[in-house]
Amino acid sequence: MALPGGIKGVDELPVEGKRVFVRVDYNVPIKAGKIGDDARIRATLPTLRKLIERGARIVLGSHLGRPDGQVKPEFSLEPVAARLAELLDVEVALADEPVGDGARKVVSDLRDGQLAMLENLRFDPGEEANDETFARTLASYCDVYVNDAFGTAHRAHASTVGMVKFVADKGAGYVMAKEIEFLSRLLGQVDRPYVAVLGGAKVSDKIEVLESLLERVDSIAVGGAMANTFLEAQGKHVGKSKVEKDKLPVARNFLRKASEKKIAIHLPTDVATGENLDDTNVVVARVDHIPADRMALDIGPGTVELYRRVLTEARTVFWNGPMGVFEKPQWASGTVAVAKALADNKLALTVVGGGDSAAAIAQAGLADKVSHVSTGGGASLEFVQGLDLPGIAALRP
Repeated sequence: MALPGGIKGVDELPVEGKRVFVRVDYNVPIKAGKIGDDARIRATLPTLRKLIERGARIVLGSHLGRPDGQVKPEFSLEPVAARLAELLDVEVALADEPVGDGARKVVSDLRDGQLAMLENLRFDPGEEANDETFARTLASYCDVYVNDAFGTAHRAHASTVGMVKFVADKGAGYVMAKEIEFLSRLLGQVDRPYVAVLGGAKVSDKIEVLESLLERVDSIAVGGAMANTFLEAQGKHVGKSKVEKDKLPVARNFLRKASEKKIAIHLPTDVATGENLDDTNVVVARVDHIPADRMALDIGPGTVELYRRVLTEARTVFWNGPMGVFEKPQWASGTVAVAKALADNKLALTVVGGGDSAAAIAQAGLADKVSHVSTGGGASLEFVQGLDLPGIAALRP
């Protein structure tokens, strides 16, 4: 597969007998030393197996959590290295620091086909600061650079951007290559109708992507708490529902622009309401009759049917963000219905944009029924806006 901009794939790089730094995204949920979901680790296995098979000496770099440039044992990559060793059935040597004498020794002891992992890159403040000294040190550990961490491609950090210019050969791993391939298709000529489904809590988090999508899509279906802000902007009374009052003018302005461009904005017509998040007494209300003591926590059955019809007719779909508080079973049905509508549409290019939507489609057991599930929430949103992600730009010749 030829990647845009002359970016090389892992198969085109000279890796035999070379030290290859692979930036991975192993920022996985860990509680009491146990990994909750190893999907991000599994996603990189094809890249790593290919490098092992070709006799590369692999140096893995990742961040985990937000240790803010300090060594915090709860953010150690030790459980990750252990899980990777299990999955690959090989030894993974973990350095006790991201850079330094210990890291250099672990790297220099590597033989062909062996793996080492540096400790959490964010234990050093140089990572997020994209510090040149830290970047040069990381670069000194390798001859070839491979980025397989799409989830961090929108961050200009030392391991995603800074070190790359100090390495002779560079390219994309299979995870990164697949992300670029599918998300690029959303920016080119697409089959229509092209529908975007956007959910989540805040208009402020999504307004930039909403506005950029007005230039590309035929319609947008909105769910989650951010729909409340749009409903209130239209003059509806939404009870105790979460609303960003300071974003009402932004919401009105967006709806006006969409109307001028003749882009259909689908908002909920009914909602599932509760007195609070833990309420199990689900009451469906029309959006112009939400009781004053209740809040909208999911889209209602009428809205589900409307969105299902829109998605059935679509030929290209981008989905980012849940329709309600899907972590609670009583508020998950709208999100699950959107996942099912995407899975049932066999004629469309269906792309799920990471984050909560990826978790939701996995929870519904439908991840393998859509065209592509992105591994990066923020990165996929910036990509579909047409922004040039620093971690991808760094891979171009």
